[in-house]
Amino acid sequence: MKAIVCSKYGTPDVLQFTEVEKPVPKDNEVLVNIRAASVNYGNLVLLKGEPFLARFAFGLLKPKHPIPGGDIAGRVEAVGREVKQFGPGDEVFGDLSGCGWGGFAEYAAVPERALALKPAQLSFEEAAAVPMAGVTALQGLRNKGNIRPGQKVLIHGASGGVGTFAVQMAKAFGAEVTGVCSTRNVDTLRSMGADDVIDYTKEDFKKKTQQYDLILAVNGHQPLSAYKRALRPGGIFVHVGGSGAQLTETIVRGPWISLTGNRKMSSMLQRQNQSDLVFIKELLEAGSVKPVIDRSYTLSEVPEAFRYFAEGHAQGKVVITV
Repeated sequence: MKAIVCSKYGTPDVLQFTEVEKPVPKDNEVLVNIRAASVNYGNLVLLKGEPFLARFAFGLLKPKHPIPGGDIAGRVEAVGREVKQFGPGDEVFGDLSGCGWGGFAEYAAVPERALALKPAQLSFEEAAAVPMAGVTALQGLRNKGNIRPGQKVLIHGASGGVGTFAVQMAKAFGAEVTGVCSTRNVDTLRSMGADDVIDYTKEDFKKKTQQYDLILAVNGHQPLSAYKRALRPGGIFVHVGGSGAQLTETIVRGPWISLTGNRKMSSMLQRQNQSDLVFIKELLEAGSVKPVIDRSYTLSEVPEAFRYFAEGHAQGKVVITV
Protein backbone atom coordinates (compact mmCIF):
# COMPACT_ATOMS: atom_id res chain seq x y z
CA MET A 1 0.00 0.00 0.00
CA LYS A 2 1.02 3.64 -0.40
CA ALA A 3 1.87 5.67 2.71
CA ILE A 4 3.72 8.72 3.96
CA VAL A 5 6.76 7.66 6.00
CA CYS A 6 8.75 9.80 8.44
CA SER A 7 12.02 8.03 9.28
CA LYS A 8 13.72 10.98 10.98
CA TYR A 9 12.78 14.27 12.62
CA GLY A 10 12.90 17.38 10.48
CA THR A 11 11.00 19.54 8.02
CA PRO A 12 8.28 18.31 5.64
CA ASP A 13 11.11 17.50 3.21
CA VAL A 14 11.95 14.35 5.21
CA LEU A 15 8.50 12.86 4.49
CA GLN A 16 8.53 10.09 1.88
CA PHE A 17 5.62 8.91 -0.25
CA THR A 18 6.40 5.25 -0.66
CA GLU A 19 5.20 1.65 -0.71
CA VAL A 20 4.92 -0.19 2.62
CA GLU A 21 3.43 -3.48 3.76
CA LYS A 22 -0.33 -3.54 4.21
CA PRO A 23 -1.20 -4.14 7.88
CA VAL A 24 -2.97 -7.27 9.14
CA PRO A 25 -5.51 -6.65 11.93
CA LYS A 26 -5.04 -8.35 15.30
CA ASP A 27 -7.93 -10.04 17.07
CA ASN A 28 -9.13 -6.76 18.61
CA GLU A 29 -8.45 -4.58 15.57
CA VAL A 30 -10.34 -3.25 12.57
CA LEU A 31 -8.70 -2.97 9.15
CA VAL A 32 -9.79 0.36 7.68
CA ASN A 33 -9.50 1.28 4.03
CA ILE A 34 -8.70 4.95 4.63
CA ARG A 35 -10.47 7.39 2.33
CA ALA A 36 -9.45 10.65 4.04
CA ALA A 37 -7.27 11.99 6.86
CA SER A 38 -6.44 15.42 8.27
CA VAL A 39 -3.53 17.42 9.66
CA ASN A 40 -3.28 18.43 13.32
CA TYR A 41 -0.73 20.12 15.57
CA GLY A 42 0.27 16.72 16.94
CA ASN A 43 1.38 15.76 13.43
CA LEU A 44 3.82 18.68 13.44
CA VAL A 45 5.24 17.57 16.80
CA LEU A 46 5.65 14.04 15.45
CA LEU A 47 7.41 15.42 12.36
CA LYS A 48 9.77 17.90 14.01
CA GLY A 49 10.35 16.18 17.35
CA GLU A 50 9.72 19.52 19.04
CA PRO A 51 9.31 20.44 21.81
CA PHE A 52 12.10 18.05 22.79
CA LEU A 53 10.15 16.62 25.73
CA ALA A 54 7.71 15.13 23.21
CA ARG A 55 10.44 12.78 22.06
CA PHE A 56 10.09 10.80 25.27
CA ALA A 57 6.67 9.79 23.93
CA PHE A 58 7.37 9.75 20.18
CA GLY A 59 10.95 8.44 20.09
CA LEU A 60 14.16 9.99 21.39
CA LEU A 61 16.34 9.83 18.27
CA LYS A 62 13.80 9.11 15.54
CA PRO A 63 10.01 8.65 15.32
CA LYS A 64 8.88 5.31 16.71
CA HIS A 65 5.65 5.73 14.73
CA PRO A 66 6.98 6.10 11.15
CA ILE A 67 3.59 6.77 9.52
CA PRO A 68 2.09 10.02 10.84
CA GLY A 69 -1.58 10.95 10.73
CA GLY A 70 -4.12 10.80 13.56
CA ASP A 71 -7.55 11.58 12.10
CA ILE A 72 -9.01 9.13 9.60
CA ALA A 73 -12.28 8.27 7.89
CA GLY A 74 -12.87 5.24 5.72
CA ARG A 75 -14.56 1.89 5.22
CA VAL A 76 -14.01 -1.27 7.25
CA GLU A 77 -12.43 -3.99 5.11
CA ALA A 78 -11.97 -6.71 7.76
CA VAL A 79 -12.23 -7.19 11.53
CA GLY A 80 -10.45 -9.34 14.11
CA ARG A 81 -12.38 -12.11 15.80
CA GLU A 82 -12.80 -10.18 19.05
CA VAL A 83 -14.26 -7.05 17.42
CA LYS A 84 -17.91 -6.51 18.40
CA GLN A 85 -18.83 -2.99 17.27
CA PHE A 86 -18.01 -2.99 13.56
CA GLY A 87 -18.23 -5.20 10.51
CA PRO A 88 -16.93 -5.16 6.92
CA GLY A 89 -18.48 -2.37 4.90
CA ASP A 90 -19.12 -0.04 7.84
CA GLU A 91 -18.12 3.57 7.26
CA VAL A 92 -16.13 4.83 10.25
CA PHE A 93 -14.05 7.74 11.48
CA GLY A 94 -11.61 7.96 14.36
CA ASP A 95 -8.44 9.11 16.08
CA LEU A 96 -5.25 7.03 15.90
CA SER A 97 -3.12 9.30 18.11
CA GLY A 98 -3.54 6.99 21.10
CA CYS A 99 -2.75 3.78 19.24
CA GLY A 100 0.32 4.30 17.06
CA TRP A 101 -0.82 6.92 14.52
CA GLY A 102 -0.60 5.69 10.88
CA GLY A 103 -3.39 7.70 9.23
CA PHE A 104 -1.45 8.94 6.19
CA ALA A 105 -1.75 5.62 4.38
CA GLU A 106 -4.20 3.61 2.33
CA TYR A 107 -4.91 1.21 5.21
CA ALA A 108 -4.58 1.10 8.99
CA ALA A 109 -5.21 -1.64 11.56
CA VAL A 110 -7.01 0.12 14.38
CA PRO A 111 -8.31 -0.92 17.84
CA GLU A 112 -12.10 -0.62 17.74
CA ARG A 113 -12.02 1.78 20.72
CA ALA A 114 -10.47 4.42 18.42
CA LEU A 115 -13.40 4.44 16.00
CA ALA A 116 -17.06 5.40 15.71
CA LEU A 117 -19.56 5.02 12.89
CA LYS A 118 -19.31 7.93 10.46
CA PRO A 119 -22.31 10.27 10.31
CA ALA A 120 -24.09 9.29 7.11
CA GLN A 121 -24.52 12.86 5.84
CA LEU A 122 -20.80 13.66 6.04
CA SER A 123 -18.30 12.97 3.28
CA PHE A 124 -15.15 11.07 4.21
CA GLU A 125 -13.19 14.35 4.02
CA GLU A 126 -15.62 16.10 6.36
CA ALA A 127 -15.57 13.18 8.82
CA ALA A 128 -11.76 13.05 8.82
CA ALA A 129 -11.69 16.71 9.84
CA VAL A 130 -13.48 15.98 13.10
CA PRO A 131 -11.88 13.56 15.61
CA MET A 132 -8.82 15.20 17.20
CA ALA A 133 -9.91 18.83 16.85
CA GLY A 134 -13.49 18.09 17.83
CA VAL A 135 -12.58 16.04 20.88
CA THR A 136 -10.03 18.68 21.93
CA ALA A 137 -12.73 21.36 21.80
CA LEU A 138 -15.19 19.17 23.70
CA GLN A 139 -12.76 18.17 26.43
CA GLY A 140 -11.55 21.75 26.84
CA LEU A 141 -15.03 23.23 27.13
CA ARG A 142 -16.83 20.50 29.04
CA ASN A 143 -14.22 18.54 31.00
CA LYS A 144 -11.79 21.33 31.88
CA GLY A 145 -13.96 24.41 31.40
CA ASN A 146 -17.11 23.07 33.06
CA ILE A 147 -19.20 25.03 30.54
CA ARG A 148 -22.80 25.89 31.50
CA PRO A 149 -25.77 27.42 29.65
CA GLY A 150 -25.84 31.21 29.79
CA GLN A 151 -22.13 31.64 30.43
CA LYS A 152 -20.03 34.12 28.50
CA VAL A 153 -17.25 32.23 26.71
CA LEU A 154 -14.23 33.61 24.84
CA ILE A 155 -12.50 31.44 22.21
CA HIS A 156 -9.05 32.85 21.42
CA GLY A 157 -7.92 31.39 18.10
CA ALA A 158 -11.47 30.71 17.01
CA SER A 159 -10.91 30.25 13.27
CA GLY A 160 -8.59 27.23 13.30
CA GLY A 161 -9.42 23.54 13.48
CA VAL A 162 -10.10 23.36 17.22
CA GLY A 163 -11.48 26.89 17.38
CA THR A 164 -14.21 26.40 14.78
CA PHE A 165 -15.44 23.33 16.65
CA ALA A 166 -15.20 25.14 20.00
CA VAL A 167 -17.37 28.05 18.81
CA GLN A 168 -20.10 25.74 17.58
CA MET A 169 -19.98 23.44 20.61
CA ALA A 170 -20.09 26.34 23.05
CA LYS A 171 -23.22 27.56 21.28
CA ALA A 172 -24.68 24.05 21.42
CA PHE A 173 -24.06 24.06 25.20
CA GLY A 174 -26.08 27.29 25.43
CA ALA A 175 -23.24 29.76 26.00
CA GLU A 176 -22.85 33.31 24.70
CA VAL A 177 -19.74 33.08 22.54
CA THR A 178 -17.10 35.61 21.54
CA GLY A 179 -14.43 34.57 19.05
CA VAL A 180 -11.03 36.17 18.44
CA CYS A 181 -9.72 35.93 14.86
CA SER A 182 -8.29 37.92 11.95
CA THR A 183 -10.31 40.02 9.51
CA ARG A 184 -10.72 37.33 6.85
CA ASN A 185 -12.37 34.97 9.34
CA VAL A 186 -14.92 37.34 10.90
CA ASP A 187 -17.80 36.39 8.60
CA THR A 188 -17.04 32.68 9.02
CA LEU A 189 -17.32 32.91 12.79
CA ARG A 190 -20.56 34.86 12.59
CA SER A 191 -21.98 32.24 10.22
CA MET A 192 -21.19 29.60 12.86
CA GLY A 193 -23.24 31.46 15.43
CA ALA A 194 -20.66 33.53 17.32
CA ASP A 195 -22.47 36.29 19.24
CA ASP A 196 -19.50 38.63 19.05
CA VAL A 197 -16.23 38.59 17.10
CA ILE A 198 -13.04 40.45 18.00
CA ASP A 199 -10.80 41.12 14.99
CA TYR A 200 -7.34 41.10 16.56
CA THR A 201 -5.93 43.16 13.67
CA LYS A 202 -8.21 46.05 14.70
CA GLU A 203 -8.97 45.47 18.39
CA ASP A 204 -7.01 44.29 21.41
CA PHE A 205 -9.14 42.10 23.65
CA LYS A 206 -6.86 43.04 26.59
CA LYS A 207 -8.17 46.61 26.38
CA LYS A 208 -11.83 45.62 26.49
CA THR A 209 -13.71 45.68 29.79
CA GLN A 210 -15.84 42.60 29.06
CA GLN A 211 -15.17 39.65 31.38
CA TYR A 212 -15.90 35.99 30.71
CA ASP A 213 -16.86 32.89 32.66
CA LEU A 214 -14.65 30.68 30.47
CA ILE A 215 -11.72 31.41 28.17
CA LEU A 216 -10.42 28.74 25.80
CA ALA A 217 -7.01 29.69 24.40
CA VAL A 218 -6.53 27.67 21.25
CA ASN A 219 -3.93 29.63 19.35
CA GLY A 220 -2.86 32.50 21.53
CA HIS A 221 0.33 34.15 22.67
CA GLN A 222 -1.00 36.51 25.30
CA PRO A 223 0.47 36.57 28.83
CA LEU A 224 -1.49 34.77 31.51
CA SER A 225 -2.12 38.08 33.29
CA ALA A 226 -4.19 39.30 30.30
CA TYR A 227 -6.46 36.28 30.43
CA LYS A 228 -6.74 36.57 34.21
CA ARG A 229 -8.01 40.15 33.90
CA ALA A 230 -10.57 39.04 31.33
CA LEU A 231 -11.99 36.37 33.64
CA ARG A 232 -14.86 36.97 36.02
CA PRO A 233 -14.39 35.88 39.64
CA GLY A 234 -14.88 32.12 39.59
CA GLY A 235 -13.96 31.99 35.91
CA ILE A 236 -11.85 29.32 34.22
CA PHE A 237 -9.00 29.68 31.70
CA VAL A 238 -8.05 26.61 29.65
CA HIS A 239 -4.94 26.49 27.48
CA VAL A 240 -5.26 23.93 24.67
CA GLY A 241 -2.76 25.36 22.17
CA GLY A 242 -0.65 28.38 21.39
CA SER A 243 2.86 29.61 21.95
CA GLY A 244 5.36 27.61 23.98
CA ALA A 245 5.85 30.60 26.27
CA GLN A 246 2.14 30.71 27.06
CA LEU A 247 2.04 26.97 27.77
CA THR A 248 5.08 27.20 30.06
CA GLU A 249 3.56 30.13 31.96
CA THR A 250 0.27 28.26 32.35
CA ILE A 251 2.02 25.16 33.70
CA VAL A 252 4.33 27.10 36.03
CA ARG A 253 2.15 29.98 37.24
CA GLY A 254 -1.31 28.60 36.63
CA PRO A 255 -1.50 26.33 39.71
CA TRP A 256 -0.33 29.17 41.99
CA ILE A 257 -2.89 31.62 40.58
CA SER A 258 -5.61 28.99 40.94
CA LEU A 259 -4.68 28.29 44.57
CA THR A 260 -4.31 31.89 45.70
CA GLY A 261 -7.16 33.56 43.81
CA ASN A 262 -10.72 33.06 42.68
CA ARG A 263 -9.91 32.26 39.05
CA LYS A 264 -8.72 28.91 37.74
CA MET A 265 -5.91 28.69 35.18
CA SER A 266 -5.26 25.29 33.59
CA SER A 267 -3.90 23.49 30.53
CA MET A 268 -4.94 20.25 28.90
CA LEU A 269 -3.87 17.63 26.38
CA GLN A 270 -6.47 15.95 24.22
CA ARG A 271 -7.01 12.26 24.93
CA GLN A 272 -8.49 9.86 22.41
CA ASN A 273 -11.91 8.85 23.75
CA GLN A 274 -14.53 6.84 21.91
CA SER A 275 -17.49 8.05 23.98
CA ASP A 276 -16.51 11.67 23.29
CA LEU A 277 -16.31 10.89 19.57
CA VAL A 278 -19.78 9.33 19.68
CA PHE A 279 -21.08 12.44 21.51
CA ILE A 280 -19.69 14.64 18.72
CA LYS A 281 -21.18 12.29 16.11
CA GLU A 282 -24.60 13.03 17.61
CA LEU A 283 -23.95 16.79 17.42
CA LEU A 284 -22.94 16.38 13.78
CA GLU A 285 -26.04 14.37 12.96
CA ALA A 286 -28.23 16.97 14.67
CA GLY A 287 -26.62 19.75 12.63
CA SER A 288 -25.36 21.54 15.74
CA VAL A 289 -21.76 21.24 14.56
CA LYS A 290 -20.29 21.25 11.06
CA PRO A 291 -16.63 20.77 10.09
CA VAL A 292 -14.93 23.69 8.39
CA ILE A 293 -12.41 22.69 5.71
CA ASP A 294 -9.82 25.11 4.40
CA ARG A 295 -7.87 23.06 1.87
CA SER A 296 -7.64 19.49 0.61
CA TYR A 297 -4.52 17.68 -0.57
CA THR A 298 -3.84 14.20 -1.98
CA LEU A 299 -1.77 11.65 -0.07
CA SER A 300 1.32 12.35 -2.19
CA GLU A 301 0.93 16.07 -1.37
CA VAL A 302 1.14 15.62 2.42
CA PRO A 303 4.51 17.47 2.64
CA GLU A 304 2.88 20.49 0.98
CA ALA A 305 -0.08 20.19 3.36
CA PHE A 306 2.32 20.26 6.31
CA ARG A 307 4.02 23.40 4.99
CA TYR A 308 0.71 25.20 4.64
CA PHE A 309 -0.56 24.05 8.02
CA ALA A 310 2.67 25.13 9.74
CA GLU A 311 2.09 28.71 8.58
CA GLY A 312 -0.71 28.86 11.16
CA HIS A 313 -3.34 30.58 9.02
CA ALA A 314 -5.64 27.69 8.09
CA GLN A 315 -9.33 28.53 8.29
CA GLY A 316 -10.66 25.35 9.85
CA LYS A 317 -9.07 22.06 8.86
CA VAL A 318 -6.55 20.87 6.27
CA VAL A 319 -7.62 17.46 4.95
CA ILE A 320 -5.97 14.70 2.97
CA THR A 321 -7.89 12.73 0.33
CA VAL A 322 -6.36 9.26 0.22
